[in-house]
Amino acid sequence: MATKVTMPQMGFDMTEGKVARWLKQVGDPIKQGEAVVEIETDKVNIESEATGNGVLREILVSDGTTVPVGTMIAIIGAPDEDLTAIKAEAGFGAPAEPAAPAAAEAPAKPEATKQTPSARTIETAPTAAPAPAPVQAGNGRGDGRIKASPLAKRIAQEKGVSLAQLTGTGPGGRIVKRDVETATPAVAAAPEGFAQPIAAMAQPGRLGPSVLKAEEVTPTKLRQTIAKRMVASKQTVPHFYVTSEIDMEAAMELRGKLNTLVDEAGKISVNDLVLKAAAIALTHFPGINASFGEKAIVRHGTVNLGIAVALEQGLITVVVTDTDRKPLAQIAREAKDIVNRAKNGKARPEELQGSTFTVSNLGMFDVEEFVAIINPPEAAILAVGSVKDVPVVKDGQIVPGKTMKITLSADHRVTDGAEAAKFLQEVKQNLEEPLRLMI
Repeated sequence: MATKVTMPQMGFDMTEGKVARWLKQVGDPIKQGEAVVEIETDKVNIESEATGNGVLREILVSDGTTVPVGTMIAIIGAPDEDLTAIKAEAGFGAPAEPAAPAAAEAPAKPEATKQTPSARTIETAPTAAPAPAPVQAGNGRGDGRIKASPLAKRIAQEKGVSLAQLTGTGPGGRIVKRDVETATPAVAAAPEGFAQPIAAMAQPGRLGPSVLKAEEVTPTKLRQTIAKRMVASKQTVPHFYVTSEIDMEAAMELRGKLNTLVDEAGKISVNDLVLKAAAIALTHFPGINASFGEKAIVRHGTVNLGIAVALEQGLITVVVTDTDRKPLAQIAREAKDIVNRAKNGKARPEELQGSTFTVSNLGMFDVEEFVAIINPPEAAILAVGSVKDVPVVKDGQIVPGKTMKITLSADHRVTDGAEAAKFLQEVKQNLEEPLRLMI
């Protein structure tokens, strides 16, 4: 029996999706659970799997087409199966007969090449004027060589004087010592290997093949969603920010010891330590693990931490559920697995929604500190910087240390500065006394 491939609903608020690309072609054998098509949603590109076995008989929606959720986009069935009924059920009738060509059709007028809306290139660099014919210097020969004495050449090289700009006074127009010594600064050229004057470099036509071109690029659905949500967040959510600096010496030492006991898949990152530290603190500060609703402030009964992940198309958030209840090693494995699958378009819809608090980490890019925009409807987001080797004061002595800065962006409709500060104090304590993360 034929199986429909429909546009899946990958989130409760998803109403339509775009066929990014087909992973299988008509005639390819298909097994249940095998990825058939890559779907672009307003959150991420995800591979959709087949729900039946057979052969990919027909592709009904081509690459780049957006259709509502539930629309049939392909059919899987037996090689000789009649598809008339299933296509009619979905509203796909028999293909229309092609119209007969006109008896004497006039040749079409040539049209200008249409530019694609996804990347319309606008040439902004001015057209270079034709290069003037080279003028032979008075001291040159017909073969382009410059006549100069060996001594004149050496002095010219030491003084940085261009022989091509000089007129020789020696026999037959030969450049001699006195011609170089009396050369004015106006004819001095930059020594070989040094940059030319800026004015010369700025002349039209002097730039190389790396001239920039302006482009109008149609944003992806993900980028459009990011734009709408971030603008709405900054316009409707009254942000405030609290920053704390953490001594990471003990945490980094514990991380190093733990990572000697596990395989590569189980290695613990700095972000895993932060996730666990924040999750524990959130259980004591329900006002931070909350959302501002239409009629009430919602305090969540679970701690589901979102992890900001940068993709080529834009930023998404993947979710580790019940983070406070899971041991550090499990958080590390789950986080690594979900992030890797999200980057490869294999994350499941439920792994991209339902977060109650988000952690955004730019430490791997050597960013010392930053502020993040709250991801509605959450009440807060934690921005994590890099671990820095710095001098610190301990027991009145300056010693080498490791520190990290974190900044909480919080919704002032839900919480206040004092509660936010106390929350950061507990996160700080959990990381500075990292055995707390193991309980």
